[in-house]
Amino acid sequence: MNIAVALLPVLLFLGLLVLLDSFKLVSLRSVLIALLAGAAAALAGAQLNGWLLDATAVSPALVSRYVAPPVEEALKAVWVVLLLRRGRVGFLVDAAILGFAVGAGFALVENVEYLRALAGRGAVLWLVRGLGTAVLHGATTAIFAILAKGLADRHPEHPLAVLAPGYLVAVVIHSGYNHQLLPPALSAAVLLVGLPLLVTAIFERSEGRTREWLGVGLDTDLEVVETIASGQALETRIGHYLRSLREHFPGEVVADMLCLLRIQAELSIRAKGLLLAREAGLETAIGDDVRDRLSELRYLERSIGRTGLLAMKPVVRQDARALWQVYLLEEAGAGATRRP
Repeated sequence: MNIAVALLPVLLFLGLLVLLDSFKLVSLRSVLIALLAGAAAALAGAQLNGWLLDATAVSPALVSRYVAPPVEEALKAVWVVLLLRRGRVGFLVDAAILGFAVGAGFALVENVEYLRALAGRGAVLWLVRGLGTAVLHGATTAIFAILAKGLADRHPEHPLAVLAPGYLVAVVIHSGYNHQLLPPALSAAVLLVGLPLLVTAIFERSEGRTREWLGVGLDTDLEVVETIASGQALETRIGHYLRSLREHFPGEVVADMLCLLRIQAELSIRAKGLLLAREAGLETAIGDDVRDRLSELRYLERSIGRTGLLAMKPVVRQDARALWQVYLLEEAGAGATRRP
C-alpha cells in the first residue's frame, strides 16, 4: 500500500498530461527516456548530496534547504536543455510533458530510496511524499522547461540566458517547499490545486498557438512548393537572393539550395498534416517517400556545407521549430518501421 501511495500519483498525473496532448506531440518512447534521464539525475543527486554531508559540517537541514534545490534542479534540467538544443521540443505542451517526466523519474528513484530507508513509517508520510514531494519534482522541472522553451522561442540569440529564469524559479519553489513554511499536508494540497490550474492554462495557450502555426505555416509552405514547381521561384524575393549567391558559390550549389527550400517546405507540409491527423484521432503512415525526402534533406545539407547554410539563413528556416518538424517525421517513420 505504501509503495502505491508513494509512486502512483506522479505517474498518474504524467499519464493525464500525455492524454491531454491532443496533437500527440510527445511519443511514449520520449516519455520513457525522459523518466530514465530523471532517474539518472536522482542517482547523481544522491551521490552529490551524500558527499557534501560527509565532507562538510553542514547540517542536513541546510543541505535540504539551500544545497539540494540548486543541485537537484540543475541535474534535472540537463536532459531538458539537451532536448531544447537538439530541436526535440516544439511547443510549450511537449516542454511541460517532457519536463514533468524528467521530474517524475527523479521522484520515483528518490521515493524508492525513502521506502527502503523508512520502511516502518505510516501511510501519511508516503501520502505526503507521493502527492507532495514527487509532484513537486515534476512541477519544478516542467516549469523550467516551459519558461526555457518560451524564452528560447522569443530570444534564440541568447541560448544560455533564456535558461536562467526558469532555473531560478524552480530552485526558489523547491527551496521554499523544503523550508516547510506550510504543514506538509497543506503543501501537498497547494501543489495538487495549483499545478493542474497552471498546466490547463499552458495547454490551452499552447494548443491555440499550435493551431495558428498550422494554419499560417501550411499556407506559406504550399506557396513555396507551388512557386518552385511552376518555375517562378527565381522571380521571387527568395529567388533574387539565391541568384545573388552565385557570386560566392558554384551554380550547382545554388541549385542545391533551391532544392533544399522545396524539400523543407514539402516535409513541413507532411509534418503539419501528421499533427492535424493526430488531433482528429488518426495515425497516418509515414511512407518511403517521406524517408527518401529526409535522406535527400541530409544529403543536401552536407552538399551545401556549413558556410552555404549560413548564407541561406535569411531565406531558409533553421530555427528550433524547423528542426523539430524533421525530428517529428523521423520519429514517426522510426515508429512505423518498428511496428510489425
